[in-house]
Parts: sequence; C-alpha cells; structure tokens
Amino acid sequence: IISFRHPFESMSMKMKSHLLPASIFACLLAFIFSPGPVGADNVREPVWAGLFYPSSGFELKQTIDRLTGKARKTRIQIPDKKSLKAVIMPHAGYVYSGWTAAHVSLVLQENQFSKVILMGPDHRVGFKNGAISDAESFKTPLGSVILHEDAARLRRSSELFRAVPASDKSEHSLEVILPFLQQYLKEFKLVPIVFGPGNISGYSDRIIPLLDNETLLVASSDLSHFLTYSEAVARDRETINMILNLESDKLIKDGKRACGLGPILVIVDIARQNGWQPVLLHYSNSGDTAGDRSSVVGYAAIAFYGDSSMRKNNDSDQKISEQQGRILVKLARKTIMNKLGKKLPEKEAASLADGLKDKDFSTCSGIFVTLKIKGMLRGCIGNLSASVPISDGIKGNAVNAAFNDYRFSPLTLEEFDDVDIEVSILTVPQPLEYSDAEDLISLLRVNVDGVIIRKGLSSATFLPQVWNDLPDPKEFLSRLCHKAGLSTDAWRTGKLEVSTYQVQKFKEE
Repeated sequence: IISFRHPFESMSMKMKSHLLPASIFACLLAFIFSPGPVGADNVREPVWAGLFYPSSGFELKQTIDRLTGKARKTRIQIPDKKSLKAVIMPHAGYVYSGWTAAHVSLVLQENQFSKVILMGPDHRVGFKNGAISDAESFKTPLGSVILHEDAARLRRSSELFRAVPASDKSEHSLEVILPFLQQYLKEFKLVPIVFGPGNISGYSDRIIPLLDNETLLVASSDLSHFLTYSEAVARDRETINMILNLESDKLIKDGKRACGLGPILVIVDIARQNGWQPVLLHYSNSGDTAGDRSSVVGYAAIAFYGDSSMRKNNDSDQKISEQQGRILVKLARKTIMNKLGKKLPEKEAASLADGLKDKDFSTCSGIFVTLKIKGMLRGCIGNLSASVPISDGIKGNAVNAAFNDYRFSPLTLEEFDDVDIEVSILTVPQPLEYSDAEDLISLLRVNVDGVIIRKGLSSATFLPQVWNDLPDPKEFLSRLCHKAGLSTDAWRTGKLEVSTYQVQKFKEE
C-alpha cells in the first residue's frame, strides 16, 4: 500500500493517532474506506467527512475554531498596500495539517471574495489535464457552495478541461480545503479544478482571464512525503524557498517535492506574470502535530500579494519604451554575436550592460525574436507564456532563432552582418469565445491580433506581423491551421480553441 503512487494523508477523527506511524496509517485509511457517490440533484456530496475531518457540522466548526485560535498566535508581516491574490493550503486530515491550514485565517475575512478558484491534484483516478465538476454545488457539513458559471465556461472553451465523474466520487484535495474557506469567507461561488499531468502555461493562460479583485486563487497541496522529521524539514525548507522566489524551473526539476505541484506551479506562473509577492504564513509536518517523527508529511500555508488590480494587458499597454526596446534588440544581437565568436566593442558592451540594469527587464513576458535577411524570414522562435524574465527570454530566443529553428540551417558568420533583428514583447493571451466560423472571422482584428489555435495536442501561433503577408482572415487561419498540422479548413468547424494577444515590436535602426 505504501508504494502506491498516490499516497494519502487521511486520518479518521475517531481513531487514535498513536496506533501506527502517521503516514502508514493515512495510506491504509484512504484505501480501506470507500467514498460514497455524488449526491442526487447534481450535488457533489462530502465523501471524506468523518475521515479527514468531522462529519458533524457542529463538531467541524468547533474543530476549525480551535485550530484558528491556535493559528492566530502566529505573527506575520503583510506587504504594505497590497491585495491578497492567492493562497497555498495543505489538504491532509485536520489532525495533521489543520493547524497550518488554519493560518489562512490571518489573511482571510468574511465576504472578502465572491469567487474562489480552488485547484488540487488528482490522487486516485489518473487522467490528463484538468477535471472540472459539472455538479451544481459542492456540499460539506457546513453547507453547500454553488459552482460559479466560470466552471462551465472553462469546460466549454478549452479542451484542457472536462468533467471527470470518478474524480468527484473520490478526490479529497478540494473537499478538505472547502470547510476552512466556508468558515472564513462565508459566501462565495466555486470553480473546482483537479489537475492531472498537463501544460502549466496552458492552465495559467486560461485561468488568468478569470481573475479579478473579487477572486481568490487557491492551490491545495502537501509537501514532502514519508521522510524522517529532519529530512522533511530540510527538504521542505528548500521547496518553500523555491516558491517564495517563484523559481518554477527548480520546482519542475524534482516533481516529488509536493503532491500538488501542478496547482502550485500555476500560482507561481501567474505570480511571476503579475508581480505577486509570496509570504510564508506557516510550516509544520505531521511530526509536529499528531504523528511520530520517523515518517512524516510536510505542510505549508503561503499567501500571495499583488497590486489592487490584475495586470490586464491590452493594445494601449506600453510596458516597454522605445529606448528600452532598442536595448533589447541590441541584447539579441550581442547574444548571437557571442555564439558566433564575435564581441561588441568594449564601450558599446559597457553601455549595454548598464542599460540592462533596468528593473523592467526582470519582469516576465512572452517574447519572440525574429531574424530576416533582405526582408526574407531567417528564423523566428519565442515563448507565449510569461514564464521567464524579459532579458532571459531575449537571450534564449535569440539563440534559438539563429541556430535552432528547424526550418533553417544554423546562422553562419558570413550571414550575420546581413541579418535584421526584431524583438516582440507579448501581452498575456486571452481566450476568444466565438460561436462559429463566421463569428470567428468577425472577431479577429487584422494587423492587431496575434492568434493562437489549439486542438488536442496540436497548436500554432502567428504574430500580428504575419497579417502583412496574409491580410485575408480566411487565408490567415487556413495557413495557421496548416502550421499546427491540422487540415486547412479546421477553423471552419468552430471547434478550435482560439486565443489572441498583441505585441510591442522593436527593430534595429
């Protein structure tokens, strides 16, 4: 049982915690007890009440009140003039992780948010991408939470999300979090998402448009599993620092740092794009609460703070000035030069290094670098999601455009002096809802919108600059479908997932 790939951390509230080591007993319970079905009238019933937390509403409220009182003895420093945007919470049995989970009471208050997007990992079913329940409400012993219309909207607008009834019947990662949110927020609507393996930036791109000042983003996750106490503390400290520093690349390298790594990465990705600041509220493990220290599970509560409004990029956004754009183009040229064994003159290199100290270049954005020779394309590579700082994106994409674009042979030193370089800074892609092919054509803005299409595993994009060569929207979409490996008339079916974005572009003088 212990070697099963999805360990659980449940604990019957009626069982004595000292009978077995916490982690072993938790695994046993998860498979001995069979959760009940989703309820009638399209209500998702509480299937883990009595195991992870009390089944009586009165006892559950008392338990949360007791844990909250204990948590409120902790002092934290909240960023000045910032708004709460997201939290990470643990999802084990309350006897284990409830103390840490209750620390979100330090940052939540009644009616603070009207919508909660609650993301948790799949522990039991096994599926790709995201599961969003098609129930009308989620019920706990504290009452029912109605699903927000955004839940159905996500299922309709993206192939990344679908209803998975088996997940409703068995998953605990969302259910265990809900009573805390009910206790602290009181009234809100829910968008429940359970993640299997999938594209993190794809998840982020679809969730970002749903965020506003009335929405709280929540990731449900425990940290290390089944290490000794001292090993867990050391490993979890590393993981927490990676989250606090928004180091998604380090988190991805070791996927065993947290069972809810997917939801955590989504929050980290969105935090990087929007400049959110993480704050550690509390850390503990089962050795601190109700288990022995030979084999423990780690827990953290982390809050994310940002500006009072989301960074909604649009056509008029001027995140990068013309002067900054010239610096970025020069950085792209210098990067390619270095790969070819050439160097900028010392004075020019020093000036560039000074210009790159601009703090704006440390923000994250989608980036494309395009190379042309005598007006003909010679390479174009980029990233759509705001996953890396602008300066790093320029350097990486400049190298890839020059030497790793599969459509062209690597750029040679002889060609270099004839190359013209263009840098594009992208806004955050926004899903485009449309009814049919005619509606899609009418919504696209020629010479303004970059377009992304997706169907299953197939995807492709054209920058807005491509409209110069393909001004007819029908031909534009047909060529884009061909680029994605789809039939050229795939856009006519009305079943493509379409997103649009805009760019700031900068060319060499």
